[in-house]
Amino acid sequence: MTSPALITLGILAVSLVLFVSDRVRLDIVALLALLSLLLFDIVPVDDALAGFSNPVVIMLVGLFVIGGAITETGLAGWLGQRLGHLAGEGEGRTIAVVMLATAALSAFMSSTGTVAILMPVVGTLALRRGIAPARIYLPFAFAAHLGSMLTLISTPPNLIVSGALRDAGHEPFRFFTFFPIGVVMLAVGMLFLIFAGKYLLPSAAQGQVAAQAVLSPEDFATEYGLGTLLHALRVPRGSKLVGRTLGEANLRSAHGVNVVGISLMGAAHPVVPHRPFGADEVLVVQGHEDAVVATVEHWGLERLPSLQSLSLPPEESLAEVVIPRRSALVGRTLRQARFRDQFRATVLAIRRGADAVVDASSPALKDFTLRRGDTLLVKGRKKHLRNLSEARKDLVLLAEPDPRTDRLADPRRATLTVIITLAMLTVMALGLLPNVVAVLLAAVAMVLTGCVRSADVYRTVNWESVVLIAGMFPLATALERTGVTQLAVAGLERLFTGASPHAVLAVLAIVTSTLGLFISNTATAVLVAPVALRIAESMELRPEPLLMAVAITASAAFATPIASPVNTLVMSPGGYRFADYARVGIPLQVLIVALAVLVVPWVLPF
Repeated sequence: MTSPALITLGILAVSLVLFVSDRVRLDIVALLALLSLLLFDIVPVDDALAGFSNPVVIMLVGLFVIGGAITETGLAGWLGQRLGHLAGEGEGRTIAVVMLATAALSAFMSSTGTVAILMPVVGTLALRRGIAPARIYLPFAFAAHLGSMLTLISTPPNLIVSGALRDAGHEPFRFFTFFPIGVVMLAVGMLFLIFAGKYLLPSAAQGQVAAQAVLSPEDFATEYGLGTLLHALRVPRGSKLVGRTLGEANLRSAHGVNVVGISLMGAAHPVVPHRPFGADEVLVVQGHEDAVVATVEHWGLERLPSLQSLSLPPEESLAEVVIPRRSALVGRTLRQARFRDQFRATVLAIRRGADAVVDASSPALKDFTLRRGDTLLVKGRKKHLRNLSEARKDLVLLAEPDPRTDRLADPRRATLTVIITLAMLTVMALGLLPNVVAVLLAAVAMVLTGCVRSADVYRTVNWESVVLIAGMFPLATALERTGVTQLAVAGLERLFTGASPHAVLAVLAIVTSTLGLFISNTATAVLVAPVALRIAESMELRPEPLLMAVAITASAAFATPIASPVNTLVMSPGGYRFADYARVGIPLQVLIVALAVLVVPWVLPF
């Protein structure tokens, strides 16, 4: 093996380690690999930067803009709200409707975006029906993956394998080439999660508890164990607190209690930092017994009977948010992020994993380092809490007590979005224009018609995914130029001597599915697709079934919480442990791989 080949393999190995460790952003890893190839003179500059002009990358940017229009016009939220009319009351029917709706939306936009949009709808739907979140969030997340197998544009691996076919001189996959295979995967996956899920999904006792028929602040308080920490304190006329503001008293830092409500003569008032306390007001504070006793003694307050529930003024409410994988909050404390100023909401408690909770009465709350998947219980004005749904990059709204109605936020723009999207899909399905041209035309139309505001166009694009794909293409090129791909193909040829095409497809499916557990499905497809193409050429097989199997199994990321941002998003809200993903995901993943081996050659013969 030549020195350039060894260097390329070293760069690949280091990249895989960094992908798995998740200590460095995925796009930065891809750029480091690209720069390493340039510095070691493995590929020329033109080839190293060719990924940024690749039609797959350009098409992906356009699809992000279209997905942004579906979100910004309220169309996705409206579709999600309609779930409540179809879901019924039973757990099985609710899971079926949620999975169908999630897969349908995921067929036309990213799985992560789909989950972020539908999460508050699904969470509220489950809670109002008394279904434990642990019973519904895994099927919800897995449906997003299964929906990615339905159309050409639903996920980057589908675009990557289609582009590989085109570059090799073959007819690329059409828009609905994936559908016959993907719909089988979706149907079998749904049946598995509805029937086998009865025994494999975590019990209702694990993780977060099911709420009552109507989601309320009291439900949130009970779920986070705040009921035992709530106390009522009256401010007598002679108290040192009279005339002081909440900011001046600094009750949380000085005494370890957090003021969550203020009332006077039975009327609740919002908690405002600069509002002075008045005589005879009743403060609802959150804190442990010793902290409350110290506060009463220091400020001359009067204790009232313990509270059994949390009461808030009409304009205030509680909500749950979860921190996504690439949030700017990851690795920072609430103090460093200036959370209250940035989001205009107060954090009352933080949940990590199945049962770890840090409440606002703890002095460590502001200095608690946030991680991806943490769930936060926040309090604020309803209008500010609703605005959290627009901050999906940093926070994903999980559930709110009073979700919006099922009316479209902007019917005119939503209608235009539907028309433009259907026109794009028709052009792509009939092959009237190259796919990249159809997507770019639709994206520009979305901007010109105001479906996406000009100022928000670049915000809708997930640049991490774009740079990741563009940066990984040169590594695949380097593997080809240095002969590594040829060596891998030659080794597999010897392994496959006398083997049937089905056996070749099965090995590729297993390798792709296994890699997808630890690195992104995008990186997996970029690395495996060229190998599959060369194997098909060397064994004189049609490449379409092999590349289709690579695309399908790259999206079968079920068995670990780190396999996909979607899996991470639902981990804390569902109260899941690593073993839960393995118990449900491994059988499903094996089932999807087996189905790919059987169904793909039937639809796309060798």
